[in-house]
Amino acid sequence: MSITNERKQELIKEFATKEGDTGSAEVQIAVLSERIGNLTEHLKSHKKDFSSRRGLLAMVSSRRKLLDYVKAKEVGRYEKLIERLGLRK
Repeated sequence: MSITNERKQELIKEFATKEGDTGSAEVQIAVLSERIGNLTEHLKSHKKDFSSRRGLLAMVSSRRKLLDYVKAKEVGRYEKLIERLGLRK
């Protein structure tokens, strides 16, 4: 369900906007997307795990807010980000 530290470091390197960037909106969205994907796979086999489902909904909401923030700041960055992550909308 959670992501490994190595995978998280790969995502940080891939989506960082500058050297040493670990907290930009792009990095946060990429890490959340990875966690959401893992949790979605978990819930496919554990259909009655409602506490994890609640956590999933919270993560999706948090990612949506971050995406809205990036879109409000710069639409080009937003479009490039959702293309790289393969997200809809």
